[in-house]
Amino acid sequence: MGHAEGGAQNRLLAALTPRDLALVYPALEMVHLNAGDILFEPGEDVTHICFPSQDMIAALVLNLREGQSAEAAMIGCEGAAGGVISEGHKPAFARGVVQIGGSASRLSTKVLNSAKERSPALRDHFARYADCLLAQTLQSVACNAVHELDARLARWLLTLQDRLGKAELRVTQEFIAQMLGVHRSYTTRIIGGLERRGAILKARGVIVIVDRRKLEAQACECYAYLRRHFERLLPGVYPP
Repeated sequence: MGHAEGGAQNRLLAALTPRDLALVYPALEMVHLNAGDILFEPGEDVTHICFPSQDMIAALVLNLREGQSAEAAMIGCEGAAGGVISEGHKPAFARGVVQIGGSASRLSTKVLNSAKERSPALRDHFARYADCLLAQTLQSVACNAVHELDARLARWLLTLQDRLGKAELRVTQEFIAQMLGVHRSYTTRIIGGLERRGAILKARGVIVIVDRRKLEAQACECYAYLRRHFERLLPGVYPP
């Protein structure tokens, strides 16, 4: 581990002014995280913030009864996991988990809170991201309640591709089902339909997006709503 040259690979950090970035840059550590690594558990005090680079995806996951779980928010190079919204060490409500392993920058919540006190602009920057993260969580709740699984799955795949910046997504159908909180048989059926329509190709442990326009046509309006909200609050941070 060392100082995070990868800080610039995280778009939320890269959007800071040089003066504000200098307040946190010396304390950033570059780390490599593996899929399945736990960033924090519900009830634990969050002591560090994780800023994923473009090759890594984290998620906020809610544990449900009977061993089920569901994703509340996906976090990639556009954001941060843990300690961004609250001031000081606060217990986490959801589990922070690495979905796709890769590099990230890690920062102590104490350092960020100190930087917020020294720079109103930096404080506003992260408050805007906190609003975007909250919007994603609220939209996820509404989407899960009213939209069909095929639209939700298309939205999820598009969101993942946005953050990774490539067509090949190394995720299993079982994993997707877990994140969407549904049985694998449903996911298998929907993925098969998307493949027959020419939107994706599937292989063992991999889904390849071959026609993004067809996938966008299948996705619910939640996908476009969230992109527009992000662009209004933090122009240029959401991946193009």
